[in-house]
Amino acid sequence: MAHQIKKKLGVTLYRGGAEFRVWAPFARQVYISGTFTQDNKQPLVSEGDGYWFALIRNVEPGHQYKYIIETPDGRLLEKNDPRARAITSSDKGFSVVVDNSFDWQNDADFRLPPRDDQVIYELHVGTFNRPDAATTGTFNTAIEKLDYLRELGINVIELMPVTSMAFSNGWGYAPNHIFSVESMLGGRHGLMKFVRECHARGIAVILDVVYNHFYGDTDLWQFDGWSENDRGGIYFYNDERGDTPWGGRPDYGRPEVRQFILDNVAMWFTEYHIDGLRIDSTIYMRNTEGRDGEAEHDIDDAWSLLQDIVALAHKIKPDSLIIAEDSASNPHLTAPRANDGCGFDTQWELGFPHALRGALGLSSDPPNLQGIHYEFEHFYNSNVFERVIFSDSHDTAANGSVRLNEAVAPASGTTLFAREKTLLANAITLTSPGIPMLLQGSEFMQNGSFNDWDALDWDKTKKYAGIVAAHRHLLDLRHNRYEHTAGLKGQSSALFHANDDGLVIGYHRWDAGGIGDDVIVIANFSSTTYEHYSMPLPIGGRWVIRFNSSWRGYSKDFRGGHQSVVHTDKDSVAHFSLPAYTLYVLSQE
Repeated sequence: MAHQIKKKLGVTLYRGGAEFRVWAPFARQVYISGTFTQDNKQPLVSEGDGYWFALIRNVEPGHQYKYIIETPDGRLLEKNDPRARAITSSDKGFSVVVDNSFDWQNDADFRLPPRDDQVIYELHVGTFNRPDAATTGTFNTAIEKLDYLRELGINVIELMPVTSMAFSNGWGYAPNHIFSVESMLGGRHGLMKFVRECHARGIAVILDVVYNHFYGDTDLWQFDGWSENDRGGIYFYNDERGDTPWGGRPDYGRPEVRQFILDNVAMWFTEYHIDGLRIDSTIYMRNTEGRDGEAEHDIDDAWSLLQDIVALAHKIKPDSLIIAEDSASNPHLTAPRANDGCGFDTQWELGFPHALRGALGLSSDPPNLQGIHYEFEHFYNSNVFERVIFSDSHDTAANGSVRLNEAVAPASGTTLFAREKTLLANAITLTSPGIPMLLQGSEFMQNGSFNDWDALDWDKTKKYAGIVAAHRHLLDLRHNRYEHTAGLKGQSSALFHANDDGLVIGYHRWDAGGIGDDVIVIANFSSTTYEHYSMPLPIGGRWVIRFNSSWRGYSKDFRGGHQSVVHTDKDSVAHFSLPAYTLYVLSQE
């Protein structure tokens, strides 16, 4: 791990006062002004190496403050503390001294579910459960729906970024202050309470964090007045490496900036009891152009920082889930550090939703199984759980795109075809090798694009209760709750049948193999109902259909039949009916 800077920056509360320490190497002088200072500004003392320090009496939680930095050319800049644990307002607020106490109750007993049993739910706090159209959702309103998620079968929540952000109820990918939790969402204690309540229900919480850029209009920008080439100053690269499409790229090679990010990583685990992190756009951390295979644009300092991030997270919480989002799908991201990898536990499999859309005829090409073939052969380092798979995410359903069901049926998203195809896609996700993830609302046909203002329509859970029930049944099978689908949690998989013309696939999932373990999944991506379909199975015998996505119990207009058992002949060939846009899950007794 990289050299650590020993000085404790930010605010340290003591009985009767507090220490303040800030890094501003080019400052001529640093002052502090706050509700605890008798005059307008109190000077800090230089400790050398760019660090400034003050011990101030009568500081209490809730007090507000800012630093006043005298630049080399004599200007006075008002700046928030880069390590402030709370900001009154993301735009032009003040740093707040926080109370570190919190009643975690029995939280120390919580453990993440095993990797092979994890099912992730991507959640945006601001839109997940909004009280009304004029009020953003908060951690407290999200807590109201945790029992629903537990009953659905979700055991990991991935929170989209919740740090103080530009556009305070936005997506979170424009971070202003990465040590502060957005006050509009409920702030510091709101997040703590959310994590505690998730853990009490057996649900882990991982947090999406953004280190590939810091939003341009932030206190970090030219923090102490110094910069080169009119760029960001001490926290940023001051050459072309500092440019990203979204803001300045941090200087990963500067020890103080590396420690700034590593301390932020540690904070989520130690102060908030977070169970893991998703690191946003690692490709834009490690390459200025966001591409692999262009060594001239690589940022070697970023690769070593990513290694340090993962190592630190696993040191603090050995079973933590650390996810990379990387459009290059580089297997070295999840390879061990000893093998020159970064050591991530898993990474988003960005090709998976596109493979599903290709099979369902939602791309510019005719329906095809090419992407499906690839996804069943493509595993990082021979470990199926080194990828997170999904039919939709905040990225696939936004930025000019729409949710999958909306792509099927524009302006509605709830037609028969939309329900059949969405359930089929989610069923593939929940039965394929990998760690499955659902985007909030996809289980009850939330339509439209994903954005940061349209709330989930929770009335749809009643209107499409059958579709919700189908997802619950799928998750029961995924978790092996009935003890006859253990193979869905196994490392082994094989695509044993691919009818490219008829758009039908069959795949085998198993762990140890045998009764209660071997699972067969059959999926029809075509609009054709096959009354008499023949398919050789890897194992002969009697197979029970445990899940039928077209069962009329899920929707009155579904086209599923009544077949519940599939037998093979002496050649292990099975004969069965297969409705359009249908997925079967089979296992033996």
